[in-house]
Amino acid sequence: MTPTGILPDSRLRAMSADGVFGAATLDPGQIQPASLDLRLGARAFRLRASFLPGERRTVASRLTPDLVMHEIDLGPGAVLETGCVYLVPLVERFTLPASVSAAMNPKSSTGRLDVFTRVICDGAAAFDQAPEGYDGPLYAEISPRTFSILVRPGDRLAQARFRTGPRRTLRELTVSVDLKGAGGLAGFRARRHSGLVDLGRVGGHDPRGYWEPVTVHDGRLILDPGEFYILASGEAVEIPLSEAAEMAPIAPEIGEFRAHYAGFFDPGFGVAAAGGGGSRAVLEVRGRDVPFILEHGQPAAKLVFEPMLGAPETPYGANGSNYQAQGLKLAKHFASWA
Repeated sequence: MTPTGILPDSRLRAMSADGVFGAATLDPGQIQPASLDLRLGARAFRLRASFLPGERRTVASRLTPDLVMHEIDLGPGAVLETGCVYLVPLVERFTLPASVSAAMNPKSSTGRLDVFTRVICDGAAAFDQAPEGYDGPLYAEISPRTFSILVRPGDRLAQARFRTGPRRTLRELTVSVDLKGAGGLAGFRARRHSGLVDLGRVGGHDPRGYWEPVTVHDGRLILDPGEFYILASGEAVEIPLSEAAEMAPIAPEIGEFRAHYAGFFDPGFGVAAAGGGGSRAVLEVRGRDVPFILEHGQPAAKLVFEPMLGAPETPYGANGSNYQAQGLKLAKHFASWA
């Protein structure tokens, strides 16, 4: 029986050398412990609406004048505006082995900026999925929700995780929301009509121009419909080197808030030997249709653990990370709140 599980960084490097990710040379740090960062290409298409190509249809065949409003050169840097839908061909393309499939997700920093991002493959009937043996291009659909962003070719908004065989769940861990925080600071709420976020300026934005602190004194927070919040889990999370995890909503049927955009947790996250010692999960929360009371300790999401096909050579945080040993933390593009 073929072993099932998530491919570690050593396997990804071997796949890259074999041309599985296309002919382009990967950038340093693009391979993560259990995932591959995906890079934006040189152009973007402003779309009237999101779409899926459907079975036996290519994405390129759908880019007709009735869908594409205009084409944008990302070379000098281009602004992707809130409320708009863009499609960007990615640098990487996949030629997956017959036994390997891929799942995509926004990177942590992408989710914390409230930039809705998902990946589309040719013939897809679902987002963020590349079936076993997929051979074709990749496209990122990008829709900034709160902050307009300045992007350039090579920026990484999404990542891919590769597995052999069907998905196998080892265990699940429910995480709750912490609304007590330190000194009453429970989280941050995004400011509407803020300035531009330049994805190339790590630590270069004053967070006070983009966020307002959320203080809670009675253990309850009323989520305003359509507003975006950064909160933290009450539990410290550790991902052992033999496992990888993905965050999923705890109860989609509740329907009054979404608890995350980005969902991959690489092996080594929060592990003391990799510079952690327990790291809280950041919850990217958006209120939905009606005001909703969120209470301290309320279950908000769950971590679904899968086996690795070998431990990573470089665990998460071993070479430094913006989010290892984190508590309540904004995206890496913002300076420290303190």
